[in-house]
Amino acid sequence: MTVNTDDLKEILSRVEKPARYTGGEFGSVKCGPSPFFFCMAFPDLYEVGMSNLGIKIVAESFIKRGYAADYCFAPYTDFGDEIKKAGIPLYSLELKKPLREFDMIGFSLQFELCYTNVLYMLDLAGIPLRRADRKGGNYPLIAVGGPCTVNPEPLADFIDIAFIGDGESADADVAELYIKCGGATDEFFERAAQIEGVYVPALMKVNYSADGRIASFESRYTPKRAITEDLDNAVFPMSQPVPNCESVFDRSIIEVMRGCYRGCRFCQAGFIYRPVRKRSVKTLTEQACSLIASTGYEEVSLNSLSTGDYPHLRELIRSLKSSLPPDVTLALPSLRADSFDADFAQDARKISLTFAPEAGSQRLRDVINKDITEDEILRAAASAFDGGYSAVKLYFMLGLPTETDDDLAAIRTICDKIKGVYNSKKRAKSLRISVSVSTFIPKPFTPFQWERQATESEVGAKQKLLKDKLYIKGVSLSWSDYFTSRLEAVLARGDRKLCDVIERAYIYGCRFDGWGKDLKKDAWQRAFDDCGISMDEYTRERGEDEILPWEFIDVGIGKKFFLSERKRAYEGKVTGSCASKCSGCGLQKVCPAAKGER
Repeated sequence: MTVNTDDLKEILSRVEKPARYTGGEFGSVKCGPSPFFFCMAFPDLYEVGMSNLGIKIVAESFIKRGYAADYCFAPYTDFGDEIKKAGIPLYSLELKKPLREFDMIGFSLQFELCYTNVLYMLDLAGIPLRRADRKGGNYPLIAVGGPCTVNPEPLADFIDIAFIGDGESADADVAELYIKCGGATDEFFERAAQIEGVYVPALMKVNYSADGRIASFESRYTPKRAITEDLDNAVFPMSQPVPNCESVFDRSIIEVMRGCYRGCRFCQAGFIYRPVRKRSVKTLTEQACSLIASTGYEEVSLNSLSTGDYPHLRELIRSLKSSLPPDVTLALPSLRADSFDADFAQDARKISLTFAPEAGSQRLRDVINKDITEDEILRAAASAFDGGYSAVKLYFMLGLPTETDDDLAAIRTICDKIKGVYNSKKRAKSLRISVSVSTFIPKPFTPFQWERQATESEVGAKQKLLKDKLYIKGVSLSWSDYFTSRLEAVLARGDRKLCDVIERAYIYGCRFDGWGKDLKKDAWQRAFDDCGISMDEYTRERGEDEILPWEFIDVGIGKKFFLSERKRAYEGKVTGSCASKCSGCGLQKVCPAAKGER
């Protein structure tokens, strides 16, 4: 069955950005008959999802195996309400196939505040939200992947499978097993749970103690994160669909390397994507040339958690410049202050440069293992200003462990010194400094996973201090909404008891919670109250001997290492970069840096 596009015409004339829902993107893969149909579902808007390289890699992994892969994005509420009223099920873009008729729907979880959108998309597709309610019915497998799945428990009752880690092979391996087992049989789930990178929530029992906290886990299987060691030979889509309307990042994207050497103690990505694995200059050049030729984009983004740490960056830039058409520019969105070189950014539009010191004082940067100095920040700023930049964005966090008012006041000092560097020479424009401050969120699988989150009153006082300190010409200040940060922390650190809360919040109208204008704070609070669950229980400090909701998952880094890093944080000791010295996190056997490769 396919959705009749004639039935959509009148609806499309009434909604915002109808191009989100029409399909037919230039470069889309045409799907023919297949033994397995996979829908790559992104629980956010089309223009956000179409900018995501990861979902294209996953879709390509199915296509390479000879399976059909199509996309679906969360429709905004105007379109969602219209198709529900008209009885039209949510469908995939290219095939116009109802999601209910796919063999597997894979949701990419990039952000915890998209969880209600998963339920929203299932509901629009006519698929029961709960796994228990789908049992025995002819429904697709509901899977999730992406960074949030290192703690999949808040969605455990809704999903059949969670893919943990690199998804280049595990996803399609499950499809192959599904065909062999004749569908979603008991044998299929038992065998799927033994695939590296696969977690089957139905095979995990969680026992709670009288105080409502986790007492133990019971399962025959230990989910282990999948790690793709050879990125040069990994799946990569050499051509990609071009969005029908402007996307968040309107350019081609290549992944220079995966992982980060730095080990910032607050950064979940820096740990769950370890070890650092790199693509060769030859491979990256071939990928960039192919994407530009097939899409017509005029910009290539060199993505990674810290592109400046790529050891062959100069060689790569030379190779790309000599191989790509002369009008194609390069974007390097993730340069650290201590790896910034104006030569790297010379092709970029010289409007604003972004640095993330994260903390104002050197003391607090040492606590979080952000091993950059004030001098390095100022040298990077000077290099940028000499290269033509006249605006700087600075990202900081507040509420970090051991933080004091002096640490926050030091943000003003950095701004003053950056202004001094700029004004030391005659410039054509006035300097603009934008300071953005987010509330610290303790995330799973980091040395700070046991920390508490600062309370609303504490955060309000810190924000007022910064507002008073930064009330100076040429400096603007913005900060994150506290409730949004608190909800993210709760969902990130949650257990499967939150399934009831998420479902209730969805029933109360919560969707697109990551978009400030759509977040319904009262509805979320009502959902927690109805379920008798306090948000404080999930934002409190955890005991180091307490069983955490996610600790049954093996990400390759042991609890002992995280605890040692937490201890070093409170001692103000810097561990430093994996590139300079192995810290023995547990991934030495698969880590190129630990073997001396750079």
